[in-house]
Amino acid sequence: MLPILGDDPALYNAARIRQALEIKASRYSPVTAKDFVAALRAYLRFLTAQGRCRSGLEAAVPTFPQWKLSTLPRYLAADDIERVIASCDDDPRCGLRNRAVLLLLARLGLRAGDIVNLRLEDIDWNEGTLRVLGKGRREVRLPLPQDAGDALLTYLEQARPLVAIDRVFLCRPAPYRAFPSSVVVSNIVRSALARAGIANPPSRGANLLRHSAATSMLRAGATLDAVSTVLRHRSLDTTAHYAKVDMAMLRPIAQPWPGGAPC
Repeated sequence: MLPILGDDPALYNAARIRQALEIKASRYSPVTAKDFVAALRAYLRFLTAQGRCRSGLEAAVPTFPQWKLSTLPRYLAADDIERVIASCDDDPRCGLRNRAVLLLLARLGLRAGDIVNLRLEDIDWNEGTLRVLGKGRREVRLPLPQDAGDALLTYLEQARPLVAIDRVFLCRPAPYRAFPSSVVVSNIVRSALARAGIANPPSRGANLLRHSAATSMLRAGATLDAVSTVLRHRSLDTTAHYAKVDMAMLRPIAQPWPGGAPC
């Protein structure tokens, strides 16, 4: 910012400030650009308090618009999801563990933090449910799909080390320990995408499978309320974000353009 504005704050004016903002903001995402705008305003207020530039220049910094849920959700097609899950068969060291992780992400839309914090006592084999503590420590019991439950049981019986740690998923090799952070889960997804040959995925973290699960459920006919319950959204507006990608569902409710002009 300083090379664009110059070394002498006394020469700053509205035109120079806007020029600096346009140059820098064009290189950033909307979220980072908003942080840059806030920092620029704070810097100008500091200079004004020090008597080093004219007062009121912070008003020359425009607001940076960012609309909530304005972007399209990033997801994978169902066939690509199955390829990612099947790629774990090529990982002899951690394949059973990673397959269970990917199935829980893809079938239940769990967050990476849910995988990290999952404990052995959270699995109810008799009821076929999984207890998950979401944001705000809200406890939810989700039905455990057959394939995800089978993969989880196979991992626990055949691949999980026999150690006194209550977390379900552990790091390999020894010394065995629980996943230290959500980054481990995202790395599992990233490696599986590479093994499956997914060339340009819309993203490479654990949220990609969560978004894919929501999109798949909606396309299969699930209601927004049902998807919201599974994903543990506090607002239905957040769940409705995923409906934007289904053009077949949106087309029947599209309104004609005013005046009869083609869209």
